[in-house]
Amino acid sequence: MKRILFALCCFAVCAVGAQKPNIIVFLTDDQDKESIGAYGADVWTPNLDRMAEEGMLFHNAFVTSTVCTPSRYSFLTGRYASRSTHDTFLHACPEGTQANPVFNVGLEPDNLNVGAMMKAEGYRTGYVGKFHASGIEGLNKPEDYAAFGMEFLSKKAAVSPETTEIFRKNELATRKLLTDRGFDWAKNVYLGNMIKPYADHNLEWTIDAALEFIEESKDEPFYLHFCTTLVHGPDAEWYRSMQNPLFSGEGELDAPVEPEGMLSRREILAELEKRGLNPEDGHAGYSWVDAGVGAILKKLKKLGLDDNTLVFFTADHGSHMKGSLWDLDGTCVPFIARWPNGIKAGSESRDLIQSIDIAATAYDLAGAELPEEYQLDGHSLTPLFGGKPPAGWRDHLYIELGTARAIRTKEFKYISIRYPQEKVTRMQRIPKERMLAELSPLGRLGIGVRGAANPNFWYEDGLYRIEKDPKEFNNLAGDPEYAPKLDAMQKILIAELESIGRPYGELIPGGNAVPPGQVDEQLELARQCMFQGKNIIFPGDAPGNNRKSD
Repeated sequence: MKRILFALCCFAVCAVGAQKPNIIVFLTDDQDKESIGAYGADVWTPNLDRMAEEGMLFHNAFVTSTVCTPSRYSFLTGRYASRSTHDTFLHACPEGTQANPVFNVGLEPDNLNVGAMMKAEGYRTGYVGKFHASGIEGLNKPEDYAAFGMEFLSKKAAVSPETTEIFRKNELATRKLLTDRGFDWAKNVYLGNMIKPYADHNLEWTIDAALEFIEESKDEPFYLHFCTTLVHGPDAEWYRSMQNPLFSGEGELDAPVEPEGMLSRREILAELEKRGLNPEDGHAGYSWVDAGVGAILKKLKKLGLDDNTLVFFTADHGSHMKGSLWDLDGTCVPFIARWPNGIKAGSESRDLIQSIDIAATAYDLAGAELPEEYQLDGHSLTPLFGGKPPAGWRDHLYIELGTARAIRTKEFKYISIRYPQEKVTRMQRIPKERMLAELSPLGRLGIGVRGAANPNFWYEDGLYRIEKDPKEFNNLAGDPEYAPKLDAMQKILIAELESIGRPYGELIPGGNAVPPGQVDEQLELARQCMFQGKNIIFPGDAPGNNRKSD
């Protein structure tokens, strides 16, 4: 066994005392910094703003990936998704081949994850809300669902008692899946994204379960992984969801849920109207999330747990640039930590941190002993909690998605795309509509090409000087002046890839990895196209003559 040693600053050491801190991770979906007042946004988020005032606001917080599944896997394990040994991932990317972390990653049955590890250290561990890292999402056959104790539901299913019964059965099966993966307790969970006909957000339904878990765990240290479905989807969808309080992850409820200490939907909307903030322009979702944070903080205060509970608030990735490795509204996410006993109030950090650091921090604070085979990529954040960065803090981050990889330092960003041989062969044979989907790092249109709003999206190498070019518009990869920097960034990437143990293009030869330059014609075509969701406007197309990929 290897012990995760405490690295607490003096401020936190004196405060921890005999009682290990409780830990709550409040994880949102598709949320950008500009949705939170603490980051300077014109929104109404009083509880999150207070969290920042009473804790620490992080300005350089990043995720490991920018779609739900690989990102959520990393939150739960503290390691990169490319390390996954789940059967679904190994079927898609056998050992010895280039990794393709997308929606194929799942939490492994070896239970090397934060729920099981914290449980082993005497913590009561709970899970509420969206999972989306099971490795079984996307199943489309009744027999596939049956293997997990679930029932297949047609996409054409209508609102009915019979449909609700299926939802309830599947929700209970998802709870069992999470407890089988090491969590003590799970309730009010979604297997993945919300599905029709009950595809409306219901934050109260999940907050109520979170409060129940906190109440039941008040006499012992606890770890709660709380994942709301907000703010996934179009802005107006959040306001529309507010009109359906009975829709939930277990179908239609018998009555609306009204969690203790949480503002009602009516009260949230009234406050937005008073402030002149349009609920259909995103504000319903932003303030709704904030009200949920407020309910949890009130519960902690009421139970006398407030001072010794570390609350993290962050997002699985950004919104506008999900499916890409761009910083803004993509890999760089809101991140706030509050722990009165261990974090200096009003602190700010511009050090590079990442989603994998939350699990590492939890292990640090618990004094966890991890099995030798547990590969932990995260760093404990405790040295940052005193408000002063320690000497020797990390100088770069590694980020991945599908065929793309990135290295991010404070000054520079390097993005690489390398297509494996089978993808190259496929793109050279299939119709151009489908070929363009394959070119994206995610391998699909829609969210897979949101990053194409940046003209540098369709290049196999990109180098950006972040402090002078925060939107990453000026690609320096072909500039002779920056050739040494490009080489240095590639060497950092090679070291990360060697640690993971998978081939990648010419940087780590082997398996199905091939060098760049195989699909230059296809990339040139992509640079001439426009993308509107799943619609492609090819050069020479008449206006309105959009073609949709399969």
